[in-house]
Amino acid sequence: MPPYRGYRWSVTFAVMPRPQGPVKPVDRRVWGLAGVGIGGFALAGIYRLSGLGIPCPLHTLTGLDCPFCGATRMAAALLEGDLNAAWHFNAAVLILGPLIGVAIGYEVVAWLLSRAGWLNLPRQRLSPRAVAILTKVALGALLIFGVLRNF
Repeated sequence: MPPYRGYRWSVTFAVMPRPQGPVKPVDRRVWGLAGVGIGGFALAGIYRLSGLGIPCPLHTLTGLDCPFCGATRMAAALLEGDLNAAWHFNAAVLILGPLIGVAIGYEVVAWLLSRAGWLNLPRQRLSPRAVAILTKVALGALLIFGVLRNF
């Protein structure tokens, strides 16, 4: 079979075209967010086992809940399978966490498959303007959530 444009056939994976050319690196923000997510679930596991959590500086100083207050308890409740308690502790992180996790997971898997030479999945690159808009929308939503949860 003739090779397709940009691909050659692999002997080991005859059904999958093998990508040619340079592998696009994973954006450093993806690795950073993946590290934050893994670290968050590690802290939730420590909290679940020992009861030791990280005190929120805003809550300690003012008594108000910030948009991330309860995220450790939410992740610990998820580790126990208690979705109702997780929703009660922090609904915003419960909703946004899986969405961000799927996006980061896809980027990492696409990079790994491309790096191994098995499959070249399409990877989306957002423009700097789109990143700025999404960041402002997310921060605005978290700010509104932080204000509303204190009433």
